[in-house]
Amino acid sequence: MATALYPKLHNATWPGVVGKGSDSEPAIGLDTMMDLTAAAEVGGVRFDGVDLFLSDPHVSIDSTDADLEALAEKARSRGLAIGSLVAPVWGNVGGGSAMGTAEERDAFVTQVRKAARIGKALRDLGVRPYGVVRVDSSVDPATWAADPEGNTKAIAETIARACDAAAEFDEKVAAEGEVCWGGMHNWKDMLDLLQRVNRPNFGFQADMAHTLLYLLGTNAPEARIVPEDFDWSDPVALDEGLRTLTSALRPWTIDFHVAQNDATVHGTGSHDKTGRHCLPLDPNGKLDIVRHAGYWLRDEHGKLTKAFRHICWDGCMFSNDVMLDPATWNQILAAMIDVRNAHGWSE
Repeated sequence: MATALYPKLHNATWPGVVGKGSDSEPAIGLDTMMDLTAAAEVGGVRFDGVDLFLSDPHVSIDSTDADLEALAEKARSRGLAIGSLVAPVWGNVGGGSAMGTAEERDAFVTQVRKAARIGKALRDLGVRPYGVVRVDSSVDPATWAADPEGNTKAIAETIARACDAAAEFDEKVAAEGEVCWGGMHNWKDMLDLLQRVNRPNFGFQADMAHTLLYLLGTNAPEARIVPEDFDWSDPVALDEGLRTLTSALRPWTIDFHVAQNDATVHGTGSHDKTGRHCLPLDPNGKLDIVRHAGYWLRDEHGKLTKAFRHICWDGCMFSNDVMLDPATWNQILAAMIDVRNAHGWSE
């Protein structure tokens, strides 16, 4: 029996939608994103799957059983599995703030329940062997900061309800740590929220581009880890900062994005500015992708955590000309392969 390599290597499809639209570049369709993913190849190795955005124009959160059968066939015909699913919890697509009115919070929970139902359906169809439902707080840091204690309490209560809804479908929920989401915009408040929710099916989604900004205290100077005069050319200081960060959040991490960041924020269209996703070989990139991925994939003793069975590349807010270039995905796939070669395992 052939051995299988883990973690499986996935590409995110939502960069074709997020930050796109009437106020930016046109959206890139799901079929195109899947085709680009399936076509990438480095040394005979290909992507194993995709992670999906459950919102039009990619995948409707109200997809019928027939819609999901067609979606499963889209993946299957390209030799791709489906992994984690982004629940559309924002007010402009049917959700609402996790600390908002009763109606908004109910809408948030409803969107997670719908996403979990889709997740189970795709598992039953045999195309989704792993993955989580991803959420954020659906509110900005400035609004949250008007009442940090009360608002964090409300967000935790809403997400706990969402976790209970997801558990009805045997799904896990992961909160995205990103500096544009209130109550999740810095590592200390993110850790506090994880502890408050207190559900066995809840954890953290770490994205290397977003979490790098946790070091700088972006949108939360009081939570800055590295000093203000921090020198990016000092690898020891960077490593020490990442050790502090990952030792706090790694035990909660159940979903992981490999990424590069130039230590700046970036936004396109209606998406708030957050950690810039750069190509792996970007000369301004501050991360040693393979080595620093190990801070999330291995514990403090260097032992593999094996806390998730796939990892994903998120090229969120890449320009369309970059995303439509096949060379982009070969470069990204090569970085993902290097991460797995350094921190993977076989079964």
